[in-house]
Amino acid sequence: MYAVVRTGGKQYRVAADDTISVEKLDGAKGDSVTLSEVLLVGEGADVKTGAGATVSAEIVDQIKGDKVVIFKKKRRHNYRRKLGHRQQLTVLKVTGINA
Repeated sequence: MYAVVRTGGKQYRVAADDTISVEKLDGAKGDSVTLSEVLLVGEGADVKTGAGATVSAEIVDQIKGDKVVIFKKKRRHNYRRKLGHRQQLTVLKVTGINA
């Protein structure tokens, strides 16, 4: 059984025992999280809307993503700017899908 959930403005296809990295959620390592915004639930060719379904997960870790470098330059104007960003992420282990 799998589900499509939305969290942090992105959609993820998850199944039981999957590990995903999503944008930072509140909670500490080992806490349980319920993702209630389920868009789709399916098993094989049988697909249903996710109305009333939830996905339960456990927080494995709070990490930072890879560094993204933003570099701006304008030729012949002595203009250079360099910025970096590391997104805060939460690693989730899906424990079950409640359809």
